[in-house]
Amino acid sequence: MNALARSSSIAAAVRATTQVIPSGATANPVLAERLIAAPAQPKLSSQILRNAIAPKTAPIASVGLGVTSQVRCAHTDLQVPDFSDYRRSATTDPRARAEDSRASRQSFSYILAGAGSVGAAYGAKSVVTHFVSSLSASADVLALAKIEINLNDIPEGKNITFKWRNKPLFVRHRTADEIQTEKSVNLATLRDPEHDDVRVKQDRWLVLVGVCTHLGCVPIANSGEFGGYYCPCHGSHYDASGRIRKGPAPLNLEVPEYTFTSDELLVVG
Repeated sequence: MNALARSSSIAAAVRATTQVIPSGATANPVLAERLIAAPAQPKLSSQILRNAIAPKTAPIASVGLGVTSQVRCAHTDLQVPDFSDYRRSATTDPRARAEDSRASRQSFSYILAGAGSVGAAYGAKSVVTHFVSSLSASADVLALAKIEINLNDIPEGKNITFKWRNKPLFVRHRTADEIQTEKSVNLATLRDPEHDDVRVKQDRWLVLVGVCTHLGCVPIANSGEFGGYYCPCHGSHYDASGRIRKGPAPLNLEVPEYTFTSDELLVVG
């Protein structure tokens, strides 16, 4: 029994050293001699060899009946990467406080935050501007917002119809008799009392939106019982000042905004 144990110990020492040497370590002959001179153990289940090579490397050899021999070696040849080139100089000292390194970057942080805020504000302004622009009138609608009329094209006593903002526009060149008649009307007899002077800027020219105030029909010019406008749909009669005189219409014809840029040019809108 002592001879069997001694031979097993020698074999374990040899096997451990032969498996550890290829990793770059050196064997320990003193440990081998101690194993040979050691007394036999009552059980040969396992024997652990520690510090066979050098401390800290800790190769371990396990030998026993029915136990597979294992050798574990630390990979001391692997090196930790050096990231010093990627670190800021303020953080290279591990003993420095975080507040100190943070203080050196406050100016940069403030500038970056300010630049980001300005960029965000400009982007928001651009988005809002484009959104509001999309809600505004299109170019063709804006082109019809105003209309210029050459007054020389309208003879005295005649009414010319134009298209303005998709509505009919009446421009009437009134005669002296029409002017005198409309100015002498008693306002007490009118459904929607308005003097002729407040409905015209020049006595000769009457400018009206040609839409009946009853149900939106288009009256006929130079017709009706009062010589002004007549709506055949429901029988509303307007005089030569565009005031309702008879029929279901509740209000006078609308007078739009207009100006005379010269004696011959009228701008509506």
